Amino acid sequence: MGERSAVGDRTREQREIRLEILVVLGVTFGLSGLNAALSLLESALAPGGVGDQTVALNSSRSAQSLLDLLFQLVGVLRLTAWAGLGLYLLWRSGIAPRAIGLARVRFRPDVLHGVALAAVIGLPGLGLYLIAQASGINVTIVPDALDDHWWRLPALVLSACANSAAEEIVVVAYLLTRLRALGWSDNSALAASALLRGSYHLYQGLGGGIGNIVMGVVFGRYWQRTGRLWPLVIAHALIDVVAYLGYGLLHDRVSWLP
Repeated sequence: MGERSAVGDRTREQREIRLEILVVLGVTFGLSGLNAALSLLESALAPGGVGDQTVALNSSRSAQSLLDLLFQLVGVLRLTAWAGLGLYLLWRSGIAPRAIGLARVRFRPDVLHGVALAAVIGLPGLGLYLIAQASGINVTIVPDALDDHWWRLPALVLSACANSAAEEIVVVAYLLTRLRALGWSDNSALAASALLRGSYHLYQGLGGGIGNIVMGVVFGRYWQRTGRLWPLVIAHALIDVVAYLGYGLLHDRVSWLP
């Protein structure tokens, strides 16, 4: 009886984990992936195809400065809440933030590795974007389309940090931890995580999707081998900050940036 009861408990636990994953992805990046796929289809059906379309990552929501700022902050809070949801559900199951690699930040293994990962992903990623955009399989990305308010730069930095926290906590730490609990192999879980990351970037075009799948493989494998999440959060934030702020500095000043 005891063995049969243990098997039943294990089956029920796995069913609950599967349901939890579906709910989490349904309100976060899974739904974003479906929306991004529809956006890609819309771009493909538009006159001129994908290559003639433009997508703004950070755009003004109101002509009123204060209202626009509040809209931007709500977006930051939404992403922060997604990260918090992943952390909370892991904590409820006995997995503290420290256990997924969010212990105290250390300079050498966290900050330096984060900078190195940002360079490894960011520089080739920029090259892939330019090639994909010139080939017509990527939309033109405008990282910063905010009006020139006094709060524009801090808002862009906050957006980058919120994006980073939400993606790395939910798509890497939460999802890989939960799939491991379901008995998935490291490679299978890594593939699922990377494909999810690529899916919600499809609004950028096929190049954006493929580039983010590669990023997902590198980031996911790093976490699986080191157990440290801070380098991924730092690297992702740096990539986004450089993209957001760099676009404003270089746009109309260099010929190679669309």
